[in-house]
Amino acid sequence: MNTLSHSQTKAEENKGGTPALLALAISAFGIGTTEFVPVGLLSSIADNLNISITLAGLLISGYAMGVAFGAPILTAVTSKMSRKTLLMLLMVIFIAGNSVAAMSTSFGLLVVARIITAFSHGVFFSIGSTIAADLVPEHKRASAIALMFTGLTVATVTGVPLGTFIGQIFGWRATFWCVALLGVVAIIASAILVPKNLKEAPPAKLGDQLKVLGNGRLLLAFAITALGYGGTFVAFTYLAPILEKVTGYAPSAVSIILLVYGIAVAIGNTVGGKAADKNPVKALFWMFVFQGIVLVILTFTAPLKVVGTITIFFMGLLAFMNVPGLQVLVVNLAERYVPSAVNVASALNIAAFNVGIAIGAFVGGLIVDSIGLIHTPWIGGMMVFGAVLLTAWLGALEKKAK
Repeated sequence: MNTLSHSQTKAEENKGGTPALLALAISAFGIGTTEFVPVGLLSSIADNLNISITLAGLLISGYAMGVAFGAPILTAVTSKMSRKTLLMLLMVIFIAGNSVAAMSTSFGLLVVARIITAFSHGVFFSIGSTIAADLVPEHKRASAIALMFTGLTVATVTGVPLGTFIGQIFGWRATFWCVALLGVVAIIASAILVPKNLKEAPPAKLGDQLKVLGNGRLLLAFAITALGYGGTFVAFTYLAPILEKVTGYAPSAVSIILLVYGIAVAIGNTVGGKAADKNPVKALFWMFVFQGIVLVILTFTAPLKVVGTITIFFMGLLAFMNVPGLQVLVVNLAERYVPSAVNVASALNIAAFNVGIAIGAFVGGLIVDSIGLIHTPWIGGMMVFGAVLLTAWLGALEKKAK
């Protein structure tokens, strides 16, 4: 009788899992759009506010640091809240941040608005990943997280190029108004599709949080996330200027290239989720190897329209392929070593993603100001190769533990 009851409960959980994952994906779409849409609007914002391209790049790195610092702190502070209530509250913050961005008349206010929006981002993806993992059987966790992150990848396929197009036609402020509207849609989706009886994670104690930061393997995983994911952003942050000034595309063509990039990202994320289900460490090692190679190649192909565009497609294919594997790797390590602080570990990994983005965008800005746009890809590739070495190290540690 107990076995039958357990089977029925599991069936009910799985039945409710797909709609909840869809709601998470819709929210992720809005958040992904607002995070990356400035990439296509850097030139427009810089011209409108009379600032340099490099300073405009702070809209990417400032946002990322807002996520990095906000995610762990806010996840811990809100750990006792109902996860559905928290999801709704996060989208309210998201709408407010984008509305302020749309009304900004100065670069300073725009940066502040971006940081406000970033607070919702960090907590959303940290709790979203654990919710997604809880909604499915253990062997499908990476795929479930990948499904949630599909919203993020669809944002790069449609949200970012469409936002870029809207910004070029109606001005960059119109783009932020449209993104705020996406937040309204996300709140409605969460209210309807996310079940109230979500499994609540035990609240993390301060000691548990310190255990996460004191665990060598988790710290190693966070470093892998920052280098492996962030390396791409040395070049990606300045992709629009590269396409215009190095490759020679007209500004109107940039949104089309971003669409091509986004399609590649969507394919890569799906493949990455499946590849990482069995052995995340091994899958991540090879993803990073190929991404590092592609970034180095882009340095030589960027001035050539056809070959350069093909290289950018492969860069997109690999850019987000590692996301599900990195997140499930941290969740698995946390459950093994600090089971009472899985949410905190997940939040710290989201912070690591964004530390990587911030470092990548900042390093990219330094490169643009000193030696030029064309050098951003290969230097980003060196960051990714750093992740290759760290992944090999973690793999060796895991083999010894078995």
